[in-house]
Amino acid sequence: MNDKNEMLLEFESKSQNESFARTVVAAFAAQLDPTIEELADLKTAVSEAVTNSIIHGYANCFGIIKMHCIISDNEITVEIIDEGVGIENIEKAMEPLYTTRPELERSGMGFSFMEAFMDELEVNSALGKGTVIKMKKRVGKPEKMNKLTQEAKQKVL
Repeated sequence: MNDKNEMLLEFESKSQNESFARTVVAAFAAQLDPTIEELADLKTAVSEAVTNSIIHGYANCFGIIKMHCIISDNEITVEIIDEGVGIENIEKAMEPLYTTRPELERSGMGFSFMEAFMDELEVNSALGKGTVIKMKKRVGKPEKMNKLTQEAKQKVL
């Protein structure tokens, strides 16, 4: 049985919407019955990705950020999509402590946090076209999920 659920949210690239995105992804992920730690990891990664879109993608202007989430079995995939300036050198941008906005006292740890808190991270970007950050996190222990699947199958039979 493959339980799949999907949602798409669009919001303006305003700093106050970063906490909104965190709250929405947490509410959406709740159906997976995550631990508090798993939820905190997910919220932190989303916060970093959205903040990158606001601070770097739409540096001195407003634009639209899209958050696309898919739940399949015990995994959540989150894409943060902007149509901002893009990233010139993704490899360099992903180096710890690297930032293009030091005047804003940015730490340059956004991608490092995303990598640390999620199971998979993929970054695609094109100059002048924007950036897509795709993150995946498996939620729950496999044995817990197997037990739930078995219980669901027994109910059907």
